[in-house]
Amino acid sequence: MLSSKKLFERRRSRVRTGLRKVANGRARLSIHRTNQHIYAQIIDDEKGVTIAAASTLDEGLRKELKVGSNSKAASAVGKMIADRAKGAGVKQVIFDRGGFLFHGRVKALADAAREAGLDF
Repeated sequence: MLSSKKLFERRRSRVRTGLRKVANGRARLSIHRTNQHIYAQIIDDEKGVTIAAASTLDEGLRKELKVGSNSKAASAVGKMIADRAKGAGVKQVIFDRGGFLFHGRVKALADAAREAGLDF
C-alpha cells in the first residue's frame, strides 16, 4: 500500500501534466497549503521564474489575520496574489491546485482571486 505522501505526489504530478497540455503559454497560479499557512505563486513556466507570490506569512496579512489556516486567510491571500499579478501585468492564469482537492481553503483562495480580477 502506498503512503499518503506518495499518493499526494502522484495526484500532484497528474494535475500538473494535465495543466501543461492546456496552458497555451499562460502563467500558472500554484498553491500550497499546510496546517498553519497557505501560499500562492504565479509562475511563468516557459522562463522558469516566479512572477508574484503571496502567503499568510506576509507582513501585512500577518498583522491583520488572527489565524493563517482558515478560509478567511485564504481569501485574503487570493486577493493579494491577484493584486500583485495585475501589478506585474498578468491577467490570465491557469489554476494549479497541486495535489489538494478543490475544496475549503483552496476554493476560497481561487474564488477571491477571481473576484479580484484574475481570469482562470
